[in-house]
Amino acid sequence: MIISASRRTDIPAYFTEWFLNRVKEGYAVVRNPMNAKQLSRISLDPELVDCIVFWTKNPVPLIPRLDELKDYCYYFQFTLTGYGKDIERNLPDKKKVLIPAFQQLADKIGPERVIWRYDPIMINNRYPLDWHYRAFEEIAGCLKGYTEKCVFSFVDDYFKIKKTLDDMGIYYPSDEEMRDMAIRIREIAGANNMKVATCAEKIDLEDLGIDHNACIDKALVERLTGGKIKDTKKNLKDAAQRNDCKCMPSKEIGCHNTCSNGCIYCYANYSPESVKKSMAKYDPKSPILCDTINPGEEVKDATDQKRLVQYDQQISMFDMLMPDRKDG
Repeated sequence: MIISASRRTDIPAYFTEWFLNRVKEGYAVVRNPMNAKQLSRISLDPELVDCIVFWTKNPVPLIPRLDELKDYCYYFQFTLTGYGKDIERNLPDKKKVLIPAFQQLADKIGPERVIWRYDPIMINNRYPLDWHYRAFEEIAGCLKGYTEKCVFSFVDDYFKIKKTLDDMGIYYPSDEEMRDMAIRIREIAGANNMKVATCAEKIDLEDLGIDHNACIDKALVERLTGGKIKDTKKNLKDAAQRNDCKCMPSKEIGCHNTCSNGCIYCYANYSPESVKKSMAKYDPKSPILCDTINPGEEVKDATDQKRLVQYDQQISMFDMLMPDRKDG
């Protein structure tokens, strides 16, 4: 199975201690956001976990402790834009902290395991198209050789953030504008040895050589593990995600209303007040993130907790010729 860590919050930035404690204990508990009475125990046993996918805007707290994940395959989705504090309110300095962190992470684990996300693209008077081109080119130049892929997307019109975006004058580009921007992004990325893909976009850009991305990526998991995932409908598409999402299924261990990055486009937080309320419950030793398991609440093992990656078990000709050979 694949562990998502996390679509709902920034675990590397704020909950490294909790996550590594969960790894030591071998499981995490998650409350279903659609049914608060449903609690699931998700195994973190390396024998069951094929890969961990991290989403983050700041992996600095986790980087020096990556050796504690030596028994796991993992990769990072690292969001890095040029926005200021009016958009991404609580992030460290991009040039002094986050770009060097991206480079350090790629040096440590390999550029194939650090995907750059330039998203969401938001356009207004302060951040017009030309600004995005300049910002993208500058960041791409800094990340050349440190990643193989950039994923971009345009801001979605979520109800809970619509008023904020309207107040900032954010407008939604036409298909023609999106295509023009995609071409420019592709050209800049290509000049820096990166491929590009879109994330959950309705617009089809495949004629431009730009695929729809899968953040939980079957091909990348197979590449990193050296195994194969059986092509079944259940394995290839996460039914819980949007129709345009190409991710394969995963087990989410994060929690809404817990990310303190303060990004105005965040869909996972209800309000700054809700984040403060959740963070007050944070206990790095708890099996559940920023929450408590109340007396009488039942925790059940999550379903479908099994290996997805299959390895070739065929006996090689060398083994057949030397049956008594011992490894070591």
